Amino acid sequence: MDISAKAATKADWQARADWFQRSLQKLFYNEKTGIMNQWFPREYTRPDDNFYYWWHAHVLDVLIDAYERTEDPAIVRHLREYSHSLRAYNGGTFLHNYYDDMEWTALALLRAYQATGEEEYKAAVLELWADIQTAWNDHFGGGMAWKKDQLDYKNTPANAPAAILAARLYGLLRNPEDLDWAVRIYGWNQAHLVDPDSGFVWDGINRQGDGRIDYDWEFTYCQGVVLGAGVELFRITGERKYADDALRTAGACIKRLCHPDTLLLPDEGIDDTGLFKGILIRYFAQLEKQFPGAIPIRKVIMANADALWNKGLDDRLGLCGPSWEQKPVLPVQLSVQLSGLMLLEGAAAIQN
Repeated sequence: MDISAKAATKADWQARADWFQRSLQKLFYNEKTGIMNQWFPREYTRPDDNFYYWWHAHVLDVLIDAYERTEDPAIVRHLREYSHSLRAYNGGTFLHNYYDDMEWTALALLRAYQATGEEEYKAAVLELWADIQTAWNDHFGGGMAWKKDQLDYKNTPANAPAAILAARLYGLLRNPEDLDWAVRIYGWNQAHLVDPDSGFVWDGINRQGDGRIDYDWEFTYCQGVVLGAGVELFRITGERKYADDALRTAGACIKRLCHPDTLLLPDEGIDDTGLFKGILIRYFAQLEKQFPGAIPIRKVIMANADALWNKGLDDRLGLCGPSWEQKPVLPVQLSVQLSGLMLLEGAAAIQN
């Protein structure tokens, strides 16, 4: 670690994010596959491990975070190479059985297009978006299915990112159909999976074919993508209700999921849930930029970033664990490392 950065009296979150970006590349990147290993050390990878496609969309996202901060041209090349490798590893396509995985890939590729202007990203996004639209069906009054072989299971992870994608596409291309999609998907998610009393977001409905909502699944991720959709719809429509929804859900999230004294977010474990807090932080930072100081989002981000930096890092290796206040225990998963990097990038974003 750069000792001067660690010892600095005034936190430079950009330098810290840069250091953790380098740690990600050094520890997880596999030159043979062109994408990240899912474990560090890589020897912990088993032949029968599930390939978590959607994690790699967030690798692209954090690369774009770094490029937007630094404008380092080397990142443009790395983005292109990584996206090509991901498509090849996924069977020569970005399409997938899981709709939410495709949505995350489309969101990352859309950011790549906006950052670089390279047309191949835009073409890939539009191909993905056409396939994602087939998720909508009449089970439970509409909504996007989670995956192609379980069309009657509807959840926030398949709906809110789709609403964000549709809204951003409308903002870019001004196709009225994209706005219609964004409003319709968002409306379904609000009506079916958001607590009308508090604004807290539930995960899904009918996961086990019983028509029930998983009220006990309280995930940071779901709060982040719903408030993120509210921010995007406010940006493109100017309608205050979307901003009010986003701020309400953010407030409910802080009250329900942050520690009342420290404001720290919970340890949600490994595998997919290891990514959840980082995603929340990404959309918290966007909400804070849109409505600075409206609610204590800055305090939450900085409290968690300070905890990670001062308590939760393995300084020697450059790793973090699923708890941001406890040092990691090997092995460390890519999802968990990405979440910590998104936290440091979020701190850098709001510091600016």
